[in-house]
Amino acid sequence: MAMDSSQVNIKEELICPICMDLLIGPLSLDCGHSFCQACITANKSLSNLEGESRCPVCQRTYYPWTLRPNRQLANIVEKFREVNVRSHQWQTRNVCERHGENCRNFCKEDGKAICSRCVQEHQGHQISPMEEVVKECQGKLQEALKKLTQEQQEAEELEAAISEERDTWKNHMQMERERILKGFEEMRGILDREERKELYSLEEDEVNVLMNLATARDEVVQQRQYMRELISDLQRHMCESSVDMLQDVINVIRRSEIWAFKKPKVVPRKLKTAFQVPDLSGMLQTFKELTEVQSHWVDLMLNPLYALSNVVVSADKRQVTVGNRFMFQSAYPCNFSAFDVLGNQNFSSGKYYWEVDVSGKIAWVLGVYSNTSILNSKKSSGFFLNPNVNYLNVYSRFRPANGYWVVGLQNGCEYSAFEDSSTSDPKVLTLSMAVPPCRVGVFLDYEAGTVSFFNVTNHGSIIYKFSKCRFSQTAYPYFNPWNCPAPMTLCPPSS
Repeated sequence: MAMDSSQVNIKEELICPICMDLLIGPLSLDCGHSFCQACITANKSLSNLEGESRCPVCQRTYYPWTLRPNRQLANIVEKFREVNVRSHQWQTRNVCERHGENCRNFCKEDGKAICSRCVQEHQGHQISPMEEVVKECQGKLQEALKKLTQEQQEAEELEAAISEERDTWKNHMQMERERILKGFEEMRGILDREERKELYSLEEDEVNVLMNLATARDEVVQQRQYMRELISDLQRHMCESSVDMLQDVINVIRRSEIWAFKKPKVVPRKLKTAFQVPDLSGMLQTFKELTEVQSHWVDLMLNPLYALSNVVVSADKRQVTVGNRFMFQSAYPCNFSAFDVLGNQNFSSGKYYWEVDVSGKIAWVLGVYSNTSILNSKKSSGFFLNPNVNYLNVYSRFRPANGYWVVGLQNGCEYSAFEDSSTSDPKVLTLSMAVPPCRVGVFLDYEAGTVSFFNVTNHGSIIYKFSKCRFSQTAYPYFNPWNCPAPMTLCPPSS
């Protein structure tokens, strides 16, 4: 009995592409193709020194250790062999032992081939022609092969997805590990800086106290030496009775009478400021707040406000310096708006943070700006002269009512915040700094209506916070280097 079409289709799926025979000990590749174990392990024609080989069918690369035994396919091959053997036996020995006739029927209840005369002995059983049973079995094998092949492909895809997810999680955990290590390193850095500051203060006190004590000792030694000489003169003249020495005696007596011992200044036995353990919880809370706002760090670049600007922006658009600052040696009638620089991004919602390096500067202004009408009026000139502005106060425009939420430095040590007032001039608030900021962080919370400034140099302590801000338009990061030659530099998030 020859194979029908279903048998031929199944056999094609079970043939090794290398030896063109039924698979023996099938091994499968990631590409889905399967080969005899002996055939694929001997496949060295396309391998290289690194052990990389190519699939003989689709040329997809693989490594020897990625070969996987395919037990399900091996079972199907074994069943196919059994069917072929039975088919062959049926062709050669398909004769009923009892009746000597060809067995052309199959009893499904007893699972055996029977001849036409045996049918009478299987009354009530489900009996079908042998060809139909063989065809039915072949169909079931085809369905099982298709189902298992699909499931195998799904399993491979799932395995790849799990591997990818595992790698993603490993990367995420590594990043989190690095973030934790960096956080604790920064906290240890805070404590180290506090320790150095306290020790430096103590060393200064020690130097001053020892210097004062040394000065006092020198004064006492000098007076003691003078008194020793005076006592010696007095004792010597007491033993003399000559009238010729009378004048010397009178001089010695006069010196002793006007002499007064001067005690040196008393050095206090206690330190001016005794060491107190720093408020660690407060420092950590401040550091935590800074870390939280830094999670909203945006990568900004600078954009001069004028077409003809008096500032110079670096090629990477992260640093700004004044241009020809000498033209402003007389600060009036210019109001320094020619130095205005904005960030290249604008915000109408959300939370945003950026940091500015102002180390070395003796004057600067920075913060948030939001006023489109003024922006449009500044695009044609390097000067903006408004007859309604009092130029005797160059800070007059810096107020929330004009769209500025800014803080600034002038004269190297005067820090200020500019609030609204009932007059034409802003309300200038003097800000005290325990540590002058070399790096200032700015945090904008658009929905909450707040703009906060942080002294990153001093562990992230708050410099000033504007509340209840009403942004009429989109908000821009604002920078003004003033007429100070040192640069203002935008710090990248990675810093």
